[in-house]
Amino acid sequence: MKFSEKVEELEFEVLPPEDEQRKRSELEPLFRWLALVMDNLLRVPGTNLRFGLDPLIGLLPGLGDTGSALISAMALVAAARCGLPKILLARMSLNILINEAIGIIPILGDAFSFWFKSNARNYQLLRRYTIAPRRSTRSDWIFVAVVLVALAAILLVSLAVSVWLLYAIARLLGQPG
Repeated sequence: MKFSEKVEELEFEVLPPEDEQRKRSELEPLFRWLALVMDNLLRVPGTNLRFGLDPLIGLLPGLGDTGSALISAMALVAAARCGLPKILLARMSLNILINEAIGIIPILGDAFSFWFKSNARNYQLLRRYTIAPRRSTRSDWIFVAVVLVALAAILLVSLAVSVWLLYAIARLLGQPG
């Protein structure tokens, strides 16, 4: 294959700016629908408090939070394929990760999902970006790094507590009564 053939092949893969904008505008309905279904579908009677399927799915031990995170991640993959900036994708990913990390804690995690609404946050991030796109700054990346470090610390502490609890239960069951 000659170099000129490779260049022609690449030209078909790169979207012109108007097609890229069109594809990005198609993301908005997907993220709006996801925010509605996962975070705002139902209203607590007599209040303005809304929640969606995310905290309800999270009630299923082991599978619920993972399933919810996978649903959110599929929209994130679509956003990445449409060429959204990496910093925006990183912030959206953090919202999903935070919801997943805290969501694994029984009862407390579901209450957190009721409040945090990661899909609604991601929809707002997308809307702000489409209204006024801006270049990422150093402070954006510092924010992402700090949140990732904090998230890693939370996960390590929760893992250590889980191992300690399992060890304590095993010792109690192993002792003759």
